[in-house]
Amino acid sequence: MSENFPPPPPEQPQPRPQQPDPWAAGPVPSPWAAPAAPPRKQRTGLVVTLSVGGALVLAGAVVALVYSLLHSVSDSIALPPERRDAPYDAAPVEPAPKPTATEPDVAEDVTITACTRDPAIGWQSADVTVVNGSAAAADYVISVEFLDKNGVKVSEGVTGILGLGPGRSAEKKVQGLGEVPRGTTCRIDDLSRTPSESEAAPEAGSESEAEPVSASAG
Repeated sequence: MSENFPPPPPEQPQPRPQQPDPWAAGPVPSPWAAPAAPPRKQRTGLVVTLSVGGALVLAGAVVALVYSLLHSVSDSIALPPERRDAPYDAAPVEPAPKPTATEPDVAEDVTITACTRDPAIGWQSADVTVVNGSAAAADYVISVEFLDKNGVKVSEGVTGILGLGPGRSAEKKVQGLGEVPRGTTCRIDDLSRTPSESEAAPEAGSESEAEPVSASAG
């Protein structure tokens, strides 16, 4: 060996290659094990589709409800209320009374026969004759007013007759209250005739049977 070449370096120890650990990557699948299940697909698209469809259906239902309400309100405003010929809560209609013979006017039954002023006290009175021209016994209320020369009422009086039979007559005196001037006149103010429950017995000298009046050609 030549002296010009240096001696070779000492031999360095080389690292031993590491053997891979068979259990580091996990257990080795068994050839007899069931195959692994495929990965589950995400359903995000289906959920979004169903949500959008439900919202559209709900919006359609709301629109239909609003349209129905508006239509019913417009109909109730435009159309008049339905007329019922016979409402359920109406009271039963009583039959109209049968027409009866027309009664004569009560004013034809009462006549003033005298109008007198008492010279001692100056009070006025009127004598009246009542003839019942109706078809049944009747009660009468007679009001007389006393007027001065100017037509002003200065006094008044009231009298009544009970149970005057049909066709009968009676005489009554209507007495005024208070002194009145000379020349005072008498006038019937108010009259009423109502059916009487019973016919009264004639009073002596005050009630009599009315005599029929016969008309003669002039």
